[in-house]
Amino acid sequence: MVKHKLRGADFLSLKSLDGGELEALIEDSMRLKQEGVKGHRPLANKVIGLLFEKPSTRTRVSFEVAVLRLGGYPMVLIGQGLQLDRGESIEDTGRVLSRYVDGLVVRTFGQDRLEALAGSSGMPVVNALSDQCHPCQALADMLTVQEYKGSLKGLKLAYIGDGNNVTHSLMRAGTKLGMNVSVATPKGREPLDFIIEECREYCDIYGSSLELGNDPATCAAEADVLYTDVWVSMGASEQDKRDLDEFMPFQVNQGMLSLAGEDVMVMHCLPAHRGEEITDEVIDGSHSAVWDQAENRLHAQVALLSMIFG
Repeated sequence: MVKHKLRGADFLSLKSLDGGELEALIEDSMRLKQEGVKGHRPLANKVIGLLFEKPSTRTRVSFEVAVLRLGGYPMVLIGQGLQLDRGESIEDTGRVLSRYVDGLVVRTFGQDRLEALAGSSGMPVVNALSDQCHPCQALADMLTVQEYKGSLKGLKLAYIGDGNNVTHSLMRAGTKLGMNVSVATPKGREPLDFIIEECREYCDIYGSSLELGNDPATCAAEADVLYTDVWVSMGASEQDKRDLDEFMPFQVNQGMLSLAGEDVMVMHCLPAHRGEEITDEVIDGSHSAVWDQAENRLHAQVALLSMIFG
């Protein structure tokens, strides 16, 4: 099962886990959140490097705390402070770091960069965010929905906004867990084609569904979960920033909320640009699960690291 597949392995995306393995990981996350680690120290005497080439709040702090809770020592490595910033290859960096640390958590740019690093090192590498996907965020998201709704299968998860790395991981997780995933983006901002096709295959296997379109109202209709993210991600071009007007119909506001199910939960992976993709009254309102969602980054990552190093 999942513990054997993840033990000693890289975790670069959700593609590598099937639906049952994802369920088991979420169950372990919930158990560890409720019970604590109870002296379980799979990272005792281990150093875990946290390599960040992009700024971070939740990812960095939650992983630092997770490593400490499991008995390890987190070593934060900022890209600008390494020879990476002077042109050393990512492969050479991986070869060297694997001689010093026992595992690496990486927040970087291209997925190919992450995979090259993992391929050149002899230690487990965890994707803490790449431009293509954000699998640890999706683990925390599914844990949060499980807590609020009691189950995942058959729920409508509506994602409204930019088809980005968070969207890709939500699509993979939702379709593998039997959810009905609906995505609405402005034209030209859709998720990547190959991930769409991959998730359509999961729908056939797990009895889920995937709908994509450009109408946020249709997407939000009767949703059990309403999810959004920033419209301009880190590293976005100046053109992207000038194109914000096209996103205004996709704002998650009170009007959008009224289209969803009566007991809808609102999610946002943070940081939020209040007044852009989401309004204050929604993110701070009674339907918001955002702060529990942020906390669950820690619990999901404790479970993930425990499985990899357990």
